[in-house]
Amino acid sequence: MDLAKVKLVVSDMDGTLLNSNHEVSTLFFELFLKMKAHNILFVAASGRPHYSICDKLSSIKDQIYIVSENGGFISYKEKMLLSTPLVKEDVTKFANLIDGLDNTHPVFCGHTKAYIKNNSDVLLKLLSEYYPNYKIIDNISEIDEPIYKVAIYHEDSSEKYVYPHVKHLESDFKVKTSATHWVDISHNLANKGHAIRFLQNLHNISVDETMAFGDYNNDLEMLERAHYSYAMKNAHPNVKDVARFETENNDAYGVEIILEKLVRAK
Repeated sequence: MDLAKVKLVVSDMDGTLLNSNHEVSTLFFELFLKMKAHNILFVAASGRPHYSICDKLSSIKDQIYIVSENGGFISYKEKMLLSTPLVKEDVTKFANLIDGLDNTHPVFCGHTKAYIKNNSDVLLKLLSEYYPNYKIIDNISEIDEPIYKVAIYHEDSSEKYVYPHVKHLESDFKVKTSATHWVDISHNLANKGHAIRFLQNLHNISVDETMAFGDYNNDLEMLERAHYSYAMKNAHPNVKDVARFETENNDAYGVEIILEKLVRAK
């Protein structure tokens, strides 16, 4: 394994770079400085909104590429590089489709804030971590900015109780179970793999020179764009099937262990 040729490192956030307390380790920031010294580019790629990723990586946010909303938005130093929102009519269609499903709460994700129709206690607690900039609305017609993703939260299991109701959309949209309780619907090109291809082309970096880490189904396309693709030990079985390698879980410094090897190889 020739890690010395790696020029681009991409990591998912929740379940991957973040531990179970949604924290980034101080070790990662130390390793980031060492990677930067070797001219290795770093990309944070997440289903989280842009502002939430910036909050978690505030000390380095102007030194990295940020891929938010599962690939719907790419930025560098607050400059937009790629934007792939949903068509407004499709957002309405999704809202009508999931309306009435028991224990199900949609979040309409814009660049500046998230919009919710249900102000249940369970959802509001989650929003403070994942979507701290949010607005409660009565109707989606009140939304006045492009929506990049409809994130659907189910109180028990999104894969079991929500995915079957939206699976038929997969021929035209990206429909991903992004965590135990979440299903995300976005533009067909709004995926992490498309975003990483864009950045690889921008910097003339090949798949063989790319390393990526992920844990859930919204990471699959991203992992396919990296020869050094790592599934976390806590990853969904689908991710382990696609990734070439496996590392420790997100609470055992799985990403950092491999990055230390990368820095040593350089």
